[in-house]
Parts: sequence; C-alpha cells; structure tokens
Amino acid sequence: MSTNAGINKDLNPTREDFAALLGETMSEDDVFEGSVVKGTVTAIEKDLAVIDVGLKMEGRVQLREFATPGKASELKVGDIVEVYIERTENALGEAVLSRDKARREESWVRLEQRFNNKEQVEGIIFNKVKGGFTVDLDGAVAFLPGSQVDVRPVRDMGPLMNTPQPFKILKMDRRRGNIVVSRREILEATRAEQRSEIVAKLAEGQVIDGLVKNITDYGAFIDLGGIDGLLHVTDMAWRRVNHPSEIVNVGDTVKVQIVRINPETQRISLGMKQLQTDPWAGIEAKYPVGGRFQGTVTNIADYGAFVELEPGVEGLIHVSEMSWTKKNTHPGKIVSTSQQVEVQILEVDPQKRRISLGLKQVQDNPWEVFLSSHPKGSVVEGPVRNITEFGLFVGLDGGVDGMVHLSDLDWNKAGDEAIKAYKKGDTVKAVVLEVDSTKERISLGIKQVGGDPMESVGTLRKGSQVTCEVVAVQDNGIEVKLVDTDMTSFIKRSDLSRDRSEQRPERFNVGDKVDAAITNIDKGSRRITVSIKALEIAEEKQAVAQYGSSDSGASLGDIFKAAIKKKEGGDD
Repeated sequence: MSTNAGINKDLNPTREDFAALLGETMSEDDVFEGSVVKGTVTAIEKDLAVIDVGLKMEGRVQLREFATPGKASELKVGDIVEVYIERTENALGEAVLSRDKARREESWVRLEQRFNNKEQVEGIIFNKVKGGFTVDLDGAVAFLPGSQVDVRPVRDMGPLMNTPQPFKILKMDRRRGNIVVSRREILEATRAEQRSEIVAKLAEGQVIDGLVKNITDYGAFIDLGGIDGLLHVTDMAWRRVNHPSEIVNVGDTVKVQIVRINPETQRISLGMKQLQTDPWAGIEAKYPVGGRFQGTVTNIADYGAFVELEPGVEGLIHVSEMSWTKKNTHPGKIVSTSQQVEVQILEVDPQKRRISLGLKQVQDNPWEVFLSSHPKGSVVEGPVRNITEFGLFVGLDGGVDGMVHLSDLDWNKAGDEAIKAYKKGDTVKAVVLEVDSTKERISLGIKQVGGDPMESVGTLRKGSQVTCEVVAVQDNGIEVKLVDTDMTSFIKRSDLSRDRSEQRPERFNVGDKVDAAITNIDKGSRRITVSIKALEIAEEKQAVAQYGSSDSGASLGDIFKAAIKKKEGGDD
C-alpha cells in the first residue's frame, strides 16, 4: 500500500508541489533581464561580437556599439565588456544584449554624481541639430545649445567636432532622458582664472606692449597676453580722433599705459596719449585771452565749429561768435572743415580743458564802421527789410539793419496808422538818431528827414493871429492847416464863431482861408489849438479899448465899423 501511495503522490502532485516544480523550471537567468552584467568576447563575426554572459546561450552585439564618435571599435576576442541584458532568450534561443544601453546606464550614474558634485565631464560633439549640437558623454547623449558653445559666436564648428573636450552639466532629467551641457561655462571659468592671474601681475600706471585684437567705433581692444584691455578713442591721442582706425590697425603692436583696473569686473582701461606730453599744460600762457591765432576747422556742429590750434588743443567758436550780422545761419555756411581761420581767444578754462574762440572778433565791427561813416544826424537810404508791430527794419551799408520805431514814422499820424503806408522792399530815407555798437543797434527816424513841423511855427505864441486853410470839413468841426507852417489843427464846432448861429461847419469849404487865434501850443504832444471864436472875442476887446465903450452912447456896431475903417486905412 505504501508503495502505491508514494507512486500516486508523484503522479498526482498537490498545489504546493506545482509551485515547487515551477520554481525549479524558472531559470535563474531571468533575474538578469534589465541588468548590466560583464561578459567575455568569444568571437568576432563580421560586424558582430559574440559575448558570453553566463547564460544558456551567448548573445550578439553590433561592433559599432563599441565604437566612439570619430574612433572605430578596437574590440578583440577575450575582452571583458559590460552589456545590458534586454532578454535572456529570443526566438532563436540567444540572449539579447546591448552595449549602448549598458554604457548609457553606466554614464547616467557617473554623470549624476558629477552633476551633484558640480564637476565637469568629458564629451564629444558628434552631430548638429536644431538649436545646437549633440554630445556623447561616454554613452549618454546630451544637448549643447548653440549659445553655450563658446564665449563668442563660432563661425566654423569643424575643429570642435569629434574631439574630446570638457563640458559642464546644466540640467539633467533621467525620467525624460534629457541632459543639457555647456562648453561656454568651462571656457569662462578657465578665462576667469587666467584673467585673475594676469590682472594680479598688472598695476595702474604700468607701461606694457599689447597687440591690437579688434577695432570698434569707440576704441580698440588690446591683447595684453591672455587678457584684453580697452583703449578708448579719447585716450588714443590728445587731438580729436574721429575713428580709432586713424591711429591703430588690427595686428599692430602698440605701447600703452594701464590707466585703470576694475578689481570687481577685471576690466582694464588703457591709454596711449598718457605716454605723450599734455599739450594743455600751461595753456593759459600759450593762448592768452584777447590773443589772435591761426587754426584749422576740424568739426562743425549745429551750435558752432571746433578749431584745432595745435595737435591736442581745440577750441569752440560758438555760433553766436561766428558773424556780426549772420545771426541765424548754420555754422557750415560760414566755415568749412579743414579751412584755415584766424580766431581770437575769448576764454580759457584749463580745468575743463575748454577754450572759447571768436571768429567775428577778428573782423571789423560793422556797427562801428557804420557810425564812422554815418554819424548821428546823417541821412541814409535803404530798403524796408521787415515790418513788425513796433516798427520798420531798414537795410543799411555793411549788412546791418536800422530800426524805425512807430513813433518816428510821422509827426502827425499815430504810428500804427502811419506804418500802413509801407511795405517790404520800399526804399526809404531816414535820419540816424543813435548807434549803439555794443548792443548792435541803430535807431532811425523817417519823420525827422523833413524836419520838425514845430520849428515852422517860429515865433508864434498863444494869442497870435494866424491864417488857416480849410483842408477838411467834418460834422463836429473843420481841419485846417496853418498857412506858412507845416502844422495842422482842428477847430471844433463851438470855436467856429462867437455867434451860435454861425457855428456851422457846412458854411466852410475846403480851400477857404480863415483867420483864427492860437489858444494853446503843446510841444509835448506837438499840437496847436486855434479858434475863430477866440479871435473874434479878442478883436472885440481891442475895438472897445480903442474906440470907446457902449456906455459912451456908441453902439457896439458903431465901434466895430470904426475899427474896420481904421484897419482898412479910411475914416468917415
């Protein structure tokens, strides 16, 4: 029974027996899948390497997986290599192995350690992709952005391709399989170390030879043996330099002085002019105020022109000091670049290194010239150049203008009324009233050309009898001109007659001659007031005084008749 029972047990295994049998049938090889193991190269078949990793069957791997960018595989039989087991057995019963994945796994572990320790890694740039390049980091592929290749743009990447060189890992993402590296940061760090060593050996004021490396509009970069210094255009020469290429060329060896070193930025400022004598030393003695010198126009701006008195010494002729008469003219229309000019020193400021020059001062002052040939009171003639709200401007000899104020246009008319009779281009005569060469002003008078009408009044006084000619008849009176004078007056209606019924302007006609008495002479306002009524009253008083009064029995009419007869030279 016992024997049969044992046989039956073997023939009919329990659940536990199945589990045990399954564990026995599962090879220990299965635990290697997804692992990196060491194997031995047993054979080289064309482009394949046969590798024994201790499994039932060997595996085959492409020889190219053992190559590195730019270098062929040197694998040989007997070499021990690490491979990645993808599967322990394929349809052919062979192990599926990968050298690339093994290298990638190894690299990721090493790269993560170096990334965490901020250490640099070595890699090979082997391909160009959009936005940058791919780098082989001993099996792991990283991305090198174009901006991280070098400190300056690289035109030719040829020398950098397939060449081992150091990189810094900027970012890693193992889950996504992304690695970003930088070559630029390695170079900058290296240069920073080199710069620090070189800068430590330099000192301000030191004179050193350098090589002109690059030229820009604002200066030149000089290679001082591993570090660049800037030679600014203003420090190349004491004179004005329009562009650095006037002084240096790329490739020139130049002697420069270290002007300043910035310890924080390690920037170095250089100078060439500092090795020459400063032409501004003792400048006030060389160019005293008031002195006249020859110079060359070097530059023209809207506000004036620069004149070089000697190499390194320039002065400015301000636009206001360029011409006596051309006030609103651009300096370029008065002088030109490279023109030789004579100038006068107006001001010297050695601290600010500025010299103010005058061009017009070496020429005759046209106002003084005008005054010498046209003294006060002389009559001049010229065209009306401009009409303003306060008078006329008249063109005169020497390119100067004189002004006729509104009050000097006419003796009898208001200025704003008199100016209406003139227009630009009219030729007028005027009397020189005043010349101020300091303020550059000439005052003229047009009304003074014909003389002062008040002078024609002569010995006339208040109460004098005058004969007047009617020149205009108005509703409120008549306008008359005093015969034998240039004066006019207005007789109001109430002054036309003593008799109210005769105070009618319409009884007068233009051209009529009337006698009147001067009632007022105002020289300030240049007015003479006359009255027919006042003359009649004065004559009446005179007649009464000479021929009696109404109290004597004679009528007033009789007295007037007697006075008239005597005046006419007859007597009853």
